[in-house]
Amino acid sequence: MIHRRFCKISSFCKMFSIHFLLQNSPLTPDKCRDLRIRLSLSSWKNKSYLHTACCPVSKISFYTTSKTSDPNTGTRISRVARNEAQNALFDYLHSTRSFQFTDAEHISKNSPTFLQGLLSEVENEQDIGWSLSRYFRYNPINEFEPFFESLGLKPSEILPLLPRRFMFLSDDDLMLQNFHVLCNYGVPRSKIGKMFKEAMEIFKYEYGVLSSKLQAYELLGLSKQAVIKLVTCCPTLLIGGVNQDFVGVLEELMVSDSERDWIAECLSVKNTYHWNRMLRLLVFLKEMGCSKTDLGKLIRNSPGFLFDDSGNKIYVLVALLMKLGLKTNEMLSLLLQYPHILAGKFAQNLWSAVHFLFEIGMETEEITKIVQTYPQVLGSCSLNKPRGVLTRLKMRRDELCDIIKKDPNQLSTIASRSKRKPLQDAGDNRLHLLEKTSFLLKLGFVENSDEMVRALKQFRGRGDQLQERFDCLVDAGLDYHVVSSMIREAPSVLNQSRDVIENKIYFLEKHLGYPLQSVVTFPTYLCYDIERIRLRFSMFRWLKEKGVVKQPIALSTILACSETRFVRYQVSLHPEGPQEWERLKKSLSPSSSCI
Repeated sequence: MIHRRFCKISSFCKMFSIHFLLQNSPLTPDKCRDLRIRLSLSSWKNKSYLHTACCPVSKISFYTTSKTSDPNTGTRISRVARNEAQNALFDYLHSTRSFQFTDAEHISKNSPTFLQGLLSEVENEQDIGWSLSRYFRYNPINEFEPFFESLGLKPSEILPLLPRRFMFLSDDDLMLQNFHVLCNYGVPRSKIGKMFKEAMEIFKYEYGVLSSKLQAYELLGLSKQAVIKLVTCCPTLLIGGVNQDFVGVLEELMVSDSERDWIAECLSVKNTYHWNRMLRLLVFLKEMGCSKTDLGKLIRNSPGFLFDDSGNKIYVLVALLMKLGLKTNEMLSLLLQYPHILAGKFAQNLWSAVHFLFEIGMETEEITKIVQTYPQVLGSCSLNKPRGVLTRLKMRRDELCDIIKKDPNQLSTIASRSKRKPLQDAGDNRLHLLEKTSFLLKLGFVENSDEMVRALKQFRGRGDQLQERFDCLVDAGLDYHVVSSMIREAPSVLNQSRDVIENKIYFLEKHLGYPLQSVVTFPTYLCYDIERIRLRFSMFRWLKEKGVVKQPIALSTILACSETRFVRYQVSLHPEGPQEWERLKKSLSPSSSCI
């Protein structure tokens, strides 16, 4: 007994003395941190110091261990274990650390790598919740790790962003304050990680500064939803004053009769935008002789030429057309007639096709004619090398050249890398695909882009059906651009019939008492079954009548959580809640309920 107690005291004194030396040693911060991690790991294996009254703070990072750095190679976690770990982390953040309910819930649900690291430290797999609660009691976690992961950052992106002096979020009050400013403004939490990585300066602003910068862009005539999309895609716009290059682009677009909010609909968080390049492009087009009317037409028909690669593609295309001998007015005519020529990989494919024709010996004049009359054929697909095509077809260059001269459409059939089915085999499916593509182009998707391909798989129904459902939301009183943003965030909204969408909107306003604008911040409401909506809100109404709930609650808080969490944090607020919940589940079953 005496020997065991002496070992505990000795282990604690050893850790305390090392901690003191690290704080007062000339070692660099990186070396100190590596030493802390090694000491923490070795001490955790011993665990003798964990039973003492005091425990030194360990800054061990779960993202530094090889077993959790790659989720694909780590141990697979069961759903039950994951749920128990999420609940334990939520309880620690909300109850022990006094996090806001929404913050604690979002972090616990959206930090899988951190949870995997926690579970690797648990010995008692039979009671994960109790084991993790005990672990939190003796091992304060670095709260920045699950926080950053819940904001959409990858583990490899998190380590460089971890502050050296802090491990509790409350220690960095400016960062937390500016984070809540963005959340309250309507910026999705999953997009804030990108903003932190690309523009960390905005999280160091004093109180009220960030709000004033967001409002400054609204004063330019942009709607709130447009500003949200703008700053999530281009967070550097919030650094310093209002970006004058962006203002210049906006003014040029206004001169060409483009709508102000339209610019935000054309942006993607996956791209990087240089507003100074875009402004130079618009000025370049004007110097080429493009009138305001033509410029507006070009922008409306194909926004991709301006936003893909920040407009750099046009210079490559102009160089190609000049090489072919086209004059300025002929170039403008080609752009206006085929505005999508600069979208996606179209320009790159066009360049490759021209070189293909040069290599098989076609004259420059013939190539110029084909470019002017069949640009959609040349840019629609990537081509194989001429030598491989000639070998496969067993023909000479001049023979292939003659075939393409007679019918340029044969180029994509003969030399395309992708295997395409004949048009006659596609039938009505091709027509439906074209209708759906046309609808998505109106929403701001870029033709031939990866985002367009994914969207075509997500949306179900013909193009006219999708348009009808979209118009249903607009007719209900929502702005066109707001609906476009909602659909891109929750595509499954349009996979329901018009009647279902109208019934859910009617139920929201007339029965639940929520304004229509509430679906703008939570469009997924329209995707939930009406039975789930009726049940959850009936329970919430009962709790409100009992005086347990007084303030209005967001739609997402009531609908987005699982039934277990809803029962735990809402139903159980009243002693008779569980009994009322079971009664409502029976009375509002699908067989006995209707809208």
